[in-house]
Order: sequence, then C-alpha cells, then structure tokens
Amino acid sequence: MSTKLSDKDINELSFEESFKHLEEIITKLETGEAKLEDSINLYELGIKLKNHCEEKLKSSELRIKKVLNDKNLEEFDG
Repeated sequence: MSTKLSDKDINELSFEESFKHLEEIITKLETGEAKLEDSINLYELGIKLKNHCEEKLKSSELRIKKVLNDKNLEEFDG
C-alpha cells in the first residue's frame, strides 16, 4: 500500500477500498514496523481515509433517507 495517495486518488476510492487501506495503516502503526516519519505520513493518510469513509457513509445515509421519504410520500398519496 502506498502512503502517497493523493486527495484525488482517495476521492475515487470506494468505501470498501478506503476501509481496507485504513485497516492496513492501523496494522502498520500498531506493530511499530514503520519509522517515525513514515508513521506520521501513515497517520495523516489515515485521517484522510477516515474522513472519506465518513463522507461515504453520510452520503449513503442521506440516499437511504430520501428513498424512505419518497416511499412514505407514495404511500401517503396512494
């Protein structure tokens, strides 16, 4: 896994891909296998991936709420 994912690269990742990268980062940080500078870079990337995952989840939640609201309106109008 690269620690050099650009913001554009991250935005193109699916939730699952982002989460997988995040898990790999956590494992590396927990095992202490990375040098200090690499650990800092991994941490920064992890924060970006975490934020991306949160945005994906929030977007999904809004889509589900919209579907439920649309369904409720259809039932009310029907």
